[in-house]
Amino acid sequence: MKYTFADRHNGPREAQVSEMLKVVGASSLEELVQQTVPHDILTNERMALDEALSESEYLALLKQIAARNIPFRSMIGMGWYGTSTPSVILRNIFENPAWYTSYTPYQAEISQGRLEALMVFQTMISSLTGFSLSNCSMLDDATAVAEAMRMMYELRGKEARAAGKNLLFIDRNIFPHVLSVVKTRAEALNIEIELGDSANWIIKERCFGAILQYPGADGSVNDYAPFCEKAHERGVLVTAYCDLLSLALFKEPAAWGADIAVGSAQRFGLPMGFGGPTAGFMATRDEFKRNLPGRIIGLSYDRLGGKGYRLALQTREQHIKRERATSNICTASALMATMTGMYAVWYGPEGIREIAENACRYAHITAAALERNGYTIVNKNFFDTIEIKAPNVEAIRSRAIENGMNFFYPDEGTIRMSFDELSCRKDIDAISEIFQIRITETDCTASEAMARQTPILVEDIFNKYHSETEMMRYIKSLERKDISLAHSMIPLGSCTMKLNAAVEMLPLSWAEFGNVHPYAPANQVAGSLQIVNDIEHDLAVITGFEKCSLQPNSGAAGEYAGLITIRNYFRATGQTGRNIMLIPTSAHGTNPASAAMAGFTIETVSCDECGNIHVEELREKAEKAGENLAGMMITYPSTHGVFEVRIREIMDIIHEFGGMVYMDGANMNAQVGLTSPGLIGADICHLNLHKTFAMPHGGGGPGVGPICAGKTLSPYLPGHPIVPECGGAGMTAVGAAPYGSPLLLIITHAYIKLLGPDGLRRASQIAILNANYMSAMLQPDFSTLYTGATGRVAHECIIDLRHFKAEYGVDATDIAKRLMDFGFHAPTLSFPVHETLMVEPTESESKEEMDRFVETLKYILDECRRIASGELDKEDNPLRMAPHAANEVCGDEWNHPYTRSEAAFPLEWIRNNKFWPGTARIDNGLGDRNLITKL
Repeated sequence: MKYTFADRHNGPREAQVSEMLKVVGASSLEELVQQTVPHDILTNERMALDEALSESEYLALLKQIAARNIPFRSMIGMGWYGTSTPSVILRNIFENPAWYTSYTPYQAEISQGRLEALMVFQTMISSLTGFSLSNCSMLDDATAVAEAMRMMYELRGKEARAAGKNLLFIDRNIFPHVLSVVKTRAEALNIEIELGDSANWIIKERCFGAILQYPGADGSVNDYAPFCEKAHERGVLVTAYCDLLSLALFKEPAAWGADIAVGSAQRFGLPMGFGGPTAGFMATRDEFKRNLPGRIIGLSYDRLGGKGYRLALQTREQHIKRERATSNICTASALMATMTGMYAVWYGPEGIREIAENACRYAHITAAALERNGYTIVNKNFFDTIEIKAPNVEAIRSRAIENGMNFFYPDEGTIRMSFDELSCRKDIDAISEIFQIRITETDCTASEAMARQTPILVEDIFNKYHSETEMMRYIKSLERKDISLAHSMIPLGSCTMKLNAAVEMLPLSWAEFGNVHPYAPANQVAGSLQIVNDIEHDLAVITGFEKCSLQPNSGAAGEYAGLITIRNYFRATGQTGRNIMLIPTSAHGTNPASAAMAGFTIETVSCDECGNIHVEELREKAEKAGENLAGMMITYPSTHGVFEVRIREIMDIIHEFGGMVYMDGANMNAQVGLTSPGLIGADICHLNLHKTFAMPHGGGGPGVGPICAGKTLSPYLPGHPIVPECGGAGMTAVGAAPYGSPLLLIITHAYIKLLGPDGLRRASQIAILNANYMSAMLQPDFSTLYTGATGRVAHECIIDLRHFKAEYGVDATDIAKRLMDFGFHAPTLSFPVHETLMVEPTESESKEEMDRFVETLKYILDECRRIASGELDKEDNPLRMAPHAANEVCGDEWNHPYTRSEAAFPLEWIRNNKFWPGTARIDNGLGDRNLITKL
């Protein structure tokens, strides 16, 4: 065939590559790369990866892999349950590039659709938990519990801090994976954990917080109100780790005294996917709003007085507060949160109650029959999970396998089974055969103990869209308000918004991969494990390391996991005093927050006027730290958009003083096939599969942030209590599922197999070409702030606007808003340098699209000059008033001194495909001062 996948993936055509090389002043891609990447780390060695496949070849291969998964009915529970994604949501959101290719909604005016969808999610969580405030998703249930622990720790009063209160109580009836993640976080923060039975545990003086699972791991539904009352008398906060579906029937945690509620929304229409992705949640009282980690969507008003949604309070706080941030969460799981919120919209309160009642009813029917036949049911009050004591567990397990069913076996004499949305008569018949009893489907209701007394989902949004026509149109109305890669280039620096090819995305809907429980026996999930093993191998090759862990389920989680691996190594080798982490100002924004979470003391290293690390300062600080030096976090190429030529020297300095080098993989798109963290000299790195390796951003997640390590650190990679073979022996977990979000791994698997070693290298070359082309085309009107030793940028460039305020009376924010009128999302705004734009076109953007963006910026600059000359008003001008929404441009009144056409159609090509911002400019401060987080 004429075109390979690489030809389709890369934007510029061959003839255009030659034109672009002339613009940047290079004779070939190889010469450009040699001018960009330092010679001592540049390699021409071909990566040892499989040769590239065609799309049809890959899909045929993937069908063979999928067939290796054996379809079992898993009633394992333990945080993952059977559910069915409504087709109207699957088709119109999950499989829709307008939803999955959008970015975190920092630019509110062109993100109103997903902001409203996330408000729906927050409203759902608040309704079910009984709390007034919810964030717009967490990574998963286990990390949400760990974040709640830290939140309670940070909420200690002055006296408690002075007294050194650092004891956390956890009721032992909790899922092992949740406990493992909490232990990992607690150790880094010097928090002590004590397990016990909440019914008789005496609250100790050093205790600051408690975690209670509701219902418990064994399914028990307990009244925790007496415990909460005693805890509050002692100044102890309580977190409820909840099953969200159970709250449709059982008393909400706010009603029985909890202070924080966390959990997973997986049961609301998200496939198990061998562990993920899912959507965690956290809700609390309004008084704790400044301490709530993650992203919060709030209501505000725009310039015209209309309502508009926006990210509130902690927006980008990691990039501002750095090591003082409350969390390192950069993005969470927006796409999955959107789907679960729409699941509640689709079913409404009656439907959600029916789904919960279905699981509850079949659990009670089964429990009653088992008890009649002599089996002991451990839990008397329960929702959907029953724990059975049986003398013949192995025989039951064998018959379960014969009948295609999986249960969970906590110990030799115990069986645990969880019912769900999909439970039906067929399950009952299979269980009858397995236990060799007769189960009759009689009326059987749950105990009234802890029954919910308040209504759920009373808001209008959950009570109006129950026909598919109306639901489809509501989803479409939201979609039309958002810019995504389906509309135009999203040139966000350090975010790598590249193509998410259709062939990579299609298999995510395959049931063979979606209906797989993460704790299913290995022989049933050979296909999913092959995807895992292939990616672990390929990423290790690409990074130049020995081993890979796929467990971290975001980039920031990968940073944290890499640092925890370093910490594990030092503790195992008796070097517990190594706690100083050096971080240059050119590192990725979340690095300091991640280091603080991992328990390190941060020392900042400055950069020179060219954006390079002050190597002499680095040596001084490394030498001063001495035996206390843990290592260094470095982003490469740096967030300043350059390959630093002294990188090998930097590695050597850290190693000379016994430290480890952690490399942030946020900018790996400029490395693949050209160099590697291992070749450069790093010890461990993380990767953003949702950047370099083609996973979409989903409007703010989910992401995947695997870590790759060399031989020294590999034994200390994260482990898992249920699936220990996934990582380091005896190591605790950093995420809920053993392999993170395996359903998403198919995307990266496809990307690597379709491009092959040569295609991957070519993608890096084109990414570097595109960035240098845009930098050159914008000059001399716009200067690039930092370039490398030869005047080149890596895969992104920082455009300097620091003089615009004084010269033209406009700032970088005004330009970002004005770009919306041209149908563009702004580049990264004022990071890493204030009043700049960081531009990253990626290899996927065409020359035509980049030329349109350059033309747009130059037109906006001309508008700035017209302001300076007095031709345009200093206040009422197209930049200060941007963006211009349709209701204003098409309204009866127009009071601006410039024309409607100047506002909405400043360049002729905009008329052919106009994107209208959802609102006029939104007042951020107003929304923070009057926080409203529910519909």
